[in-house]
This record gives sequence, structure tokens and C-alpha cells, in this order.
Amino acid sequence: MDKLFIFDTTLRDGEQVPGCQLNTIEKIEVAKALEALGVDVIEAGFPVSSPGDFNSVVEISKAVTWPTICALTRAVEKDIEVAAEALKYAKKKRIHTGIGTSEYHIKHKFNSNQDEIIERAVKAVKYAKRFVEDIEFYAEDAGRTDNEYLARVVQAVVKAGATVVNIPDTTGYCLPTEYGAKIKYLIENVDMGNAILSTHCHQDLGMATANSMMGVLNGARQVEVTINGIGERAGNTSLEEVVMAIKSHKELNIETNINTQKIYPVSRMISSLMNMPIQPNKAIVGRNAFAHSSGIHQDGVLKNLSTYEIIDPKDVGIDDNAIVLTARSGRAALKNRLNILGIEVDDEELTDIYQRFLDLADKKKDIADEDLLILAGKETNNIHRIKLDYLQVTSGTGGVRRVANVGIDIAGDKFDAASSGNGPVDAAISAVWQVICNNTTVKDGETEIKEFLIQAINKGSNDVGKVHMQVEHRGQIYYGFAAHTDIVVASAEAFINAVNKFVK
Repeated sequence: MDKLFIFDTTLRDGEQVPGCQLNTIEKIEVAKALEALGVDVIEAGFPVSSPGDFNSVVEISKAVTWPTICALTRAVEKDIEVAAEALKYAKKKRIHTGIGTSEYHIKHKFNSNQDEIIERAVKAVKYAKRFVEDIEFYAEDAGRTDNEYLARVVQAVVKAGATVVNIPDTTGYCLPTEYGAKIKYLIENVDMGNAILSTHCHQDLGMATANSMMGVLNGARQVEVTINGIGERAGNTSLEEVVMAIKSHKELNIETNINTQKIYPVSRMISSLMNMPIQPNKAIVGRNAFAHSSGIHQDGVLKNLSTYEIIDPKDVGIDDNAIVLTARSGRAALKNRLNILGIEVDDEELTDIYQRFLDLADKKKDIADEDLLILAGKETNNIHRIKLDYLQVTSGTGGVRRVANVGIDIAGDKFDAASSGNGPVDAAISAVWQVICNNTTVKDGETEIKEFLIQAINKGSNDVGKVHMQVEHRGQIYYGFAAHTDIVVASAEAFINAVNKFVK
């Protein structure tokens, strides 16, 4: 099997997204997660750009054991010196230097000419070689660079000592066939020696993964990617998409070092740390990536997963697919969900329940388990065992503590509690959780809120807000919903709605 090296630039190119900056401790946490994932190269930052970036590269170099730590530079001696200093603690180190090679860059950015650019490129590689052995050269905007001239650049930097040559589609301009042909041209017209070509594609036209895969199919043996495809403008090539494309197509005879079962947890971690929500229909890691709502699809999946799934959700760290009940769902999906809830029905009962289910699904967007229990005529008192009696919060600025007082009814018994938090919602949920832990079999530390979404139902200052909450309890996911004109009350009730589904 051919080895494909995974070069992750989440901490450099990915972190360039406005509002997504991480501190050094968070970057170390991400780097350790990438190491556990099996990434070969971690681009830890651009050391000369700021003291913070320099320090992050230093600390990541200390914290990470086996992956290569890479630092970005321009083709400037000072940049290279600073990068080498930042990498001094790395067990395996790489300097990533380069310069623009397209006519757009040569004329408008550098006011230079092709020969001078090659001279600067060679000089940068040779200078970097004084500090570390592993040198990667990037030909910025290679996607819009003439192939014949690009081959001259690549040949020159390989001869100067580059071990990897990065061919970036910096602006996301290339079509997949065009990018693949560019890599093929370089493989056929450059004596690469022991050096390899790398892809680095952007998503401006939505073709980053397709371009990267065409690069690999035509001889590139490193791909530069980010978790969730985050990055400048429309983003970078998504790690999870390339890795799972390679894994799914065994006929390519290519392998990576990635532990794919860690993809989903790392994806969620990056999303949380960078405050970058993942679009529901995002390939591999989106909330709907393994969700089926069409009746035809649901029936097929229930009979055999391979009918509509090319990837086992467990292979990327997701417990199972989701059969989402909507007005488009069929009898098979409804019966399957009833069976999961412990309800066995015959064909005649199913026909009756299914007709009432369709009537409800036409009126209600989300069909919850308690809805199905009601349709099936089962007792649901336990689902509403915990109720919110009252909620009072104190919030504000200027040193005011955020405190919540709650009254909770648990199966007829009344309890109250007070708690503080970093905001009114946090304080309210903390107070509710305090009552539940003290008066039920649920223990603290077993439960975590995984997702929290607020949606306005109508317009104006008297909006009704709907809260959707995803709560994990002992490894199982439960959903809570509530709506109220007071979003703090809606949040507390959504949490209680979820907890009611697992509390004893």
C-alpha cells in the first residue's frame, strides 16, 4: 500500500478564520488530539507573525511526541531564523517556506520576474537547510501558475534540498481535472529524487476535496487539510473527507495513519473550541451525515445498511445512524422506533398508529419519543416526572453575580436550590441539576450538554424562543425541547425535558 501523509494545518491556516483564535493551552489540547488521531505533520503556526504564535509553536513542540511539527515562514531569512528557534524542542521538525509563483503574485505582489523568484526560492530553501533537514517549499498560487514555469521552480527547490514541495490552489480556482493534470505534469517533468509533492487546496468554488483527491490520484503523496475544512475564506480541504474517501476506495491501494474512529470526537472538539458550528449536512461529521428521513431510504437502511450508507458511522466515531421520523417516514421506520421503545405491535395496530403518526407529523416538525408513546397509548407519566415550578434569575454587568433560584417538582415532591454561573442560562441549569442530583438516582459527572441551539419562532421583541438541547448521559444522547418568551426559562425546561428521558 502507498502511504499518504496527512499534514494538518488546523492550527495555522484553520486558525486564520476571524473569531476562531485559540490560546496556547487550547492549541496544545488540539495538537494532542491531532497526535492521537494519527496526523503525520502538524503545522503549529507562523512564528514570526506574533509572540503568541511563536510561543504556541514552542509549547506544542514540547507537548507532542511523534508527529513532525512544522512552522510556516515566508522566503525571508528572519522568518526562517525565528521558525528554527521556535522548533528547537520538537522531536521531528520541519520548516515550511515559500513564495508566490503565479503572474498575479510575481507582478503585483513582488514587482519581480520569474528568474528572480526562482533565485529567492532556492536561497530560502538553502538557508532553511542550515537549521533543519526537513524542508517543505510552497509555490503560492500554484493553481494559477503556468505548468512549465512551475516545473522549473519545483526542480530548482528540490535540487536545493526541499524534501516536500507544496502545490497550493491558494484561491480555490482549479477544476479537479486541471489540478490533477498539474500534479501529473510535475511528476512527469521534474526529477523529484526522494522528495514528494503535496496538495493544499481551498474551497472557494467548493472543490477542495475533489482537487486534493485528483492530486493524490496523479502522484501527490501528502495532503494538507484541516478538521471540518475550516480556514481562510470558504475554508480548506477537509481532513475527514479525504481520509474517508481513501478508506472507502480500497482499490486505490493507498493508506493513511489516521485512526478514523477518533474523527468525530476531534471534529466536535474543534467546533467547540473555535466556536465554529458544523453545518448539519457537512460530509462525514455533520449532524445529518448519517440521518435518514425518506421512507424509501429508511426501509432500505433497516434491511441492510449498505443500501444507502457507504460508511459505517462507527468507523468515524459515531455510535449509530439516525432514523429521523418525519411525514416522509414509512411504516418500517415507525415500527423500528416503537420496537426500540419496547413497544411490540401487530400489523393492524401499526396501521392505526401510522395513520395517526402521519396526521401528527404534518403538524409537528419534530416527532419525539413521548409523542410515539402517546400515539401507542402507553403511559408517559415518567417522562414528565420532573417539572419546573418557578425560576428567578439575577443578571447584569458591573460585577453583578449571575444567580438562579429554582423550584422543582419531582413526582409531586417540591425542592428548591440556588446556584451561580457565567450567565443566567448557566446558573439556571446548574440550579436545576443540583436538585436532580440531590433527589434522584442520577449522579454528577455522568451528564454533559453536547449541543445548545436557540431559534426565534416569530419576530419582534416579544419573540417566542425555541431551545433545542442535546444531552449526553452515560454515553447515550437525549434530546430536549422547550419554547418560551423567556429564553432562560426555555433553556431550563429544555434541559429538564431531556433529563426526564433518562432519570429514574
